[in-house]
Amino acid sequence: MSKSATSVRIAAVGDIHVTKDSAGSLRGFFAKVADAADMLLLCGDLTDYGTADEAHILAEELGAVSVPVVAVLGNHDYESGTPDVVCATLKRAGVRVLDGEACEIEGIGIAGAKGFAGGFGRGSLGAWGEPAIKMFVKESLNEAMKLESALAKLRTPRRIALLHYSPIAGTVAGEPVEIFPFLGSSRLEEPLLRYPVDAVFHGHAHRGTMEAKTINGVPVYNVAKPLLQRARPGQPPFRVIELPREAAPATAEAGADAVA
Repeated sequence: MSKSATSVRIAAVGDIHVTKDSAGSLRGFFAKVADAADMLLLCGDLTDYGTADEAHILAEELGAVSVPVVAVLGNHDYESGTPDVVCATLKRAGVRVLDGEACEIEGIGIAGAKGFAGGFGRGSLGAWGEPAIKMFVKESLNEAMKLESALAKLRTPRRIALLHYSPIAGTVAGEPVEIFPFLGSSRLEEPLLRYPVDAVFHGHAHRGTMEAKTINGVPVYNVAKPLLQRARPGQPPFRVIELPREAAPATAEAGADAVA
């Protein structure tokens, strides 16, 4: 499908969980993404155990994608203690992996961070008591600061936030209430209020809700692949939204003609 002159199509999916047996099984899926969108956003848990072999298989499967790919890692990508290997492998395959950084594609600014757990609203864990609790909360705060730093770098009119963990409780609804604190953190929502975006994408909550909104009305999309497969049977398990394409500024020559 050719590019639209008026809009940019953004495809997003998370929780692909590539294993050593995934070779050859995802190329068709990724090819459909390339036909449907101008870019692909990957919302973490790209591998199942974060091994070099899994990362290599994912990189090979992404060879079917002819549009730019931007990713953040998820908790599964850290399981083997070598997220740097996963990141490096994907970067060699042309994927832009964000961890507190920002990039621009088709005039859309994208700020990315993994995020972390900690709970929502009044249920958020506070930094009080044992050192282990304080370290846990510090990690949540650090990830929120990474997101804020990335958002602050964006200068584009249209902006996207890319996460693995959810910034709101709305898109984890459907999961057991007992595990809500491990699926995201309201601390990730705070930067989104200071630096508004057009949309937020995340994964992680396989049994959550596909869409909800931040306090200030920004749409948040849970694009965990298992959720999309269950909620939309018969449709490709990725989400596509469109944002208006910003008009190119008038050239100096055109401006002179207009004045004349």
